[in-house]
Amino acid sequence: MQCGKCTGSCPSGRITGYRTRRLMNKVQSGDRSILEDPDIWLCTTCYTCYERCPREVKTTDVIRALRNVAAKEGHMSKAHRATAMYVIKTGHAVPINDATKKLRKKLGLSEIPPTTHKYPEALKAIQDISKKMKFDKLVGFDWNTMNLEDREEK
Repeated sequence: MQCGKCTGSCPSGRITGYRTRRLMNKVQSGDRSILEDPDIWLCTTCYTCYERCPREVKTTDVIRALRNVAAKEGHMSKAHRATAMYVIKTGHAVPINDATKKLRKKLGLSEIPPTTHKYPEALKAIQDISKKMKFDKLVGFDWNTMNLEDREEK
């Protein structure tokens, strides 16, 4: 991998130090330190790298696989863990708040959307699935405090 079209076209790379080609070179060389590299969490999974790659390298799929392995080994970004916590607690990655309720009302919608906020049994189903799949343990969700366990940020 030498051309660098993936890095040159990456939206995340334009505003961060994320370099797709560097990441892929580490993967190719078998460098396991990549699992602890916070850069694997900067990919937006937009697939621009794949669309522009003249060799059709499935970079985004590699990054998603890296994230899965990293998470299983306890290397997950704090932001991703927080989003997971909201999904477990509320059924939403971005829970509803007063500002959202006000805006919904202004738009002529019910303040409470027809989701887990309105149907608690749906939230219970999400939480049951989270437990059964051990997603709660993967992200370090504490059911007693309904928050994330303290973990050394990786």
